[in-house]
Amino acid sequence: MTRKAQRTSTEDDEIDDDKIRIDKWLWAARFFKTRNLAKQAIEGGKIHCDGQRVKASKEVVIGLELTIRQDLTEKIVIVKALSDQRRGAPEAALLYEETEASKQKREQQSADRKAGLANFIISDHKPNKKERRQIHRFQNIFEQDL
Repeated sequence: MTRKAQRTSTEDDEIDDDKIRIDKWLWAARFFKTRNLAKQAIEGGKIHCDGQRVKASKEVVIGLELTIRQDLTEKIVIVKALSDQRRGAPEAALLYEETEASKQKREQQSADRKAGLANFIISDHKPNKKERRQIHRFQNIFEQDL
């Protein structure tokens, strides 16, 4: 019988709560659907810990500040609890606390995106050849100005 098989469940909980990989914690906190997606985000530089890029094997500790970029949003969260099990959303929300500055910034960016969509003309058809040429000319002029 192996050492792990001889442990009681309370011993397992104590050991697991002390050391949890960041990819596993992100999955348990419901930032990503799978650990593989969490690992890819970490390797892609979308997760930072105290301003530094991290590896998937980094151990999470309580009080750690994480910056998490997903799509167009960026969240800055403080780790409040550790868990290696994925549970319901209300329980997962207890694992972290988003900073006030992060909440305000996300809300402002969301409002800006919504306001910007009002200026776009939504076409009811696919552009024809002439319209595509006009679009390309406009894009080239815009790129040259940058």
